[in-house]
Amino acid sequence: MQAGYFTADADSPAPPFTIMIPPPNVTGSLHIGHALDHTLIDALVRRRRMQGYNTLWLPGMDHAGIATQNVVERELAKEGASRHDLGREAFVERVWQWKAEYGGRILGQMRKLGDSVDWTRERFTMDEGLSRAVQTIFKRLFDDGLIYRADRIINWCPRCMTALSDIEVDHSDDEGELVSIRYGDGDSSVVVATTRVETMLGDTAVAVHPDDPRYTHLVGTTVELPLTGRHIPVVADPHVDPEFGTGAVKVTPAHDPDDFEIGRRHDLPSLTVMDERGVVTASGPFEGLDRFEARPAVLAALRAEGRVVAEIRPYVHAVGHCDRCGTTVEPRLSLQWFVKVGPLAKAAGDAVRDGRVRIYPGQLAARYFDWVDDMHDWCISRQLWWGHRIPAWYDAAGRVYVGRSEAEVRAAHGLGEEIALRRDEDVLDTWFSSALWPFSTQGWPQPTAAMSAYYPTSVLVTGFDIIFFWVARMIMMGLKFTGEVPFREIYVHGLIRDHDGQKMSKSKGNVIDPLDIVDGIGLEALIAKRTAGLMQPQMKPAIERATRKQFPQGIAAFGTDALRMCFASLATQSRDLRFDTARVEGYRNFCNKLWNAARYVTISVDGAAAGGDAVELGVADRWIRSRLGAALARAQAGFADYRLDTVVNALYEFTWHEFCDWYVELSKTVLQSDDSNAAQKHAVRHTLVGTLETLLRALHPLAPFISEEIWQRVRAAAGAAGETVMLAPYPQAADFAADPEAEREMAWVRQFILGVRQIRGEMDIAPSRKIDVVLQDAGAADLAFLARNMGFVRRLAGIEVPRILEPGRPAPVGAVALLGSLQILVPMAGLIEPSAEKERLAKRQRKAETDLQKLQAKAANADFARNAPAEVVARDRARIAELQTEIGQLQAQAARIRALLQQ
Repeated sequence: MQAGYFTADADSPAPPFTIMIPPPNVTGSLHIGHALDHTLIDALVRRRRMQGYNTLWLPGMDHAGIATQNVVERELAKEGASRHDLGREAFVERVWQWKAEYGGRILGQMRKLGDSVDWTRERFTMDEGLSRAVQTIFKRLFDDGLIYRADRIINWCPRCMTALSDIEVDHSDDEGELVSIRYGDGDSSVVVATTRVETMLGDTAVAVHPDDPRYTHLVGTTVELPLTGRHIPVVADPHVDPEFGTGAVKVTPAHDPDDFEIGRRHDLPSLTVMDERGVVTASGPFEGLDRFEARPAVLAALRAEGRVVAEIRPYVHAVGHCDRCGTTVEPRLSLQWFVKVGPLAKAAGDAVRDGRVRIYPGQLAARYFDWVDDMHDWCISRQLWWGHRIPAWYDAAGRVYVGRSEAEVRAAHGLGEEIALRRDEDVLDTWFSSALWPFSTQGWPQPTAAMSAYYPTSVLVTGFDIIFFWVARMIMMGLKFTGEVPFREIYVHGLIRDHDGQKMSKSKGNVIDPLDIVDGIGLEALIAKRTAGLMQPQMKPAIERATRKQFPQGIAAFGTDALRMCFASLATQSRDLRFDTARVEGYRNFCNKLWNAARYVTISVDGAAAGGDAVELGVADRWIRSRLGAALARAQAGFADYRLDTVVNALYEFTWHEFCDWYVELSKTVLQSDDSNAAQKHAVRHTLVGTLETLLRALHPLAPFISEEIWQRVRAAAGAAGETVMLAPYPQAADFAADPEAEREMAWVRQFILGVRQIRGEMDIAPSRKIDVVLQDAGAADLAFLARNMGFVRRLAGIEVPRILEPGRPAPVGAVALLGSLQILVPMAGLIEPSAEKERLAKRQRKAETDLQKLQAKAANADFARNAPAEVVARDRARIAELQTEIGQLQAQAARIRALLQQ
């Protein structure tokens, strides 16, 4: 960061690669979701930087209207004051002071994660330039007839006293009561079922399905609304579900979104019977009661009139809660500002349909179309003081004027100072300004160098939960105001859940701070962290118990690289990604394995020449380079498809199971043997350094810290120059050609060694003890492989020089390992207990016979033979032949054991 490696240059001739950070809330701190998102973005950016692109990862924060205002209001409450005591201007100034002192803590945490963002371009959604863009967009949309003001049903929080977007509403299944109430009397009566009896005071109709024969005779008539004396019509509407309750529903257009639409279709009046605090305003005995106090009071009055006609039964239904304060959300008819989204949404849908924007994984495109093709007009006004104030002014007659400033409005409309203007009190929905993020951050509407170089951006990385609220709106705004899509590709990942698959939330006490995983945290400190500031203090004992059970010793320090690799491994195409610290521990072990292997390499090459092109590689050297090429090919395909789980798995498996477990051990045979010549040792050192250095470059986007540290050490040990791995070229699979011959030979060597090791383990023979081996049925290829790799098999299998059994000679009784037609025999005399070996062979034979039966049954299936790919059928046939040979060999060996037992 200090060296400026992360800083973008808009004048660079290199091809651009641009990602805009999904701006976190200024009030926020780093959570698991951020850490996952940032890890994936940073991996993409670091790889492109290594590939020579002019990369820009632009950081910034969102002003987070409701969240930030709530935080500052709580601070004021501690002082015994409210925002109304300060007044609007002073309160907004107080918020700016809070932002300067406490806001943006997450930016410091991002550094700890290794986010390689261009800190010189950090933006805030209420920066002067971004505010100018917001005002410009609002005016243009208004002038185009795409912004209007109207009474509509919106989500309303009676505690925060503002409209909410859908994403600011958390839905939960709450227990309620389903009440059946008779409206009217006699033959003209109708029974309706409801969970919100208090809203009946605002009913303006009863609705039934037009095809429901039970109510055909009532459609077009009126019934008396209990407790009010008003008569309301019975209307037929297809929205009604005849299976719900009695099949007849009350219609309260001012307090229910579905009822509002029914009211519009049937020209029903809308009666508001609750104020913005959820207090009943309808005149009568319930006036002044809170909505939850009014519910039992209305029910009692209905009972007294004999209107409750069935037992009240429990009923679980979805209820919305404000995600900031937990208050039950009230659907409310309110005068708000809206964006007419029809033409904008169509353009956003077309951009994905025609391929200008591609969504990964592709199956999410269908869900995207479901939403944009049926998008409702967007409520963009919020009843807050903190945020972008709506640039609209009203005169005494209520006429509205829109402009970027009052001076612009007066000049445009010829309004002198004698005409009083009042500015709209509301601010814009936070999502309105963040919808402009890809281009407002580049200086739009000015024609800046940044806009020219970095827009459209390359890819957006985000969770599937905001693909509608944010992603689609960015496409809408980008197309409308720049004529270009805001990004070419969208990489949508799943949401992190806990180890049991539960959503992480403070109320459940299962939230994990990613930096606690990096640095570690003690049990008591973790409990204190999880229980601080609970909205429901009674949950504290349960959270403490759960924490003690899950982390009895607290959380160990695993380091940033291990956490990042864990996140990459979780980035499958699943919507729910289960997080478990045990998985992070596995990647910490991987980092330790890599570190120890690197120490061996640096010690082995330090002071000895490892470079140069004139190197004659041995078969093991050729093999590891071939396997490295295969791993890089898998990683390359993973990046291309935004499957970073494929990337990390490919590099993990190669590093651990091929480079560390095999090649490092094979190299010791050469480097530590007096039989190896200088050319062989030079080839091994050359391969060790080249493979490790390439591997570190491949790992760097995922594990930046350890890869940089080791890369510097390896380069120094090899006497090579290099400023930083960040700017070293990302490795290409094409640079490491496949070597089938070397792979075939080393597969034979590995299977030989593993076969002997398996016998050692099953017979409990000490690794330090050299054992005799007899080879039976050895073919020409077996003998050639053995001759060329004698040093490897002797050292790594811990055997003497194998004895080749001539054809026709009886084999000694011994434990056997099979390598194709070759039998690797370890004579049992003095080594094993014959009865135990008999059982071992019987166990292997049973398994082989079970596998054979399954394959034969599959091969006999006519549908499989007809539909399976030819290569699959051929592979299964070859495996059947191998199993048949193996069973025969096992039977022969069992006969030898029986003979030994009879001696």
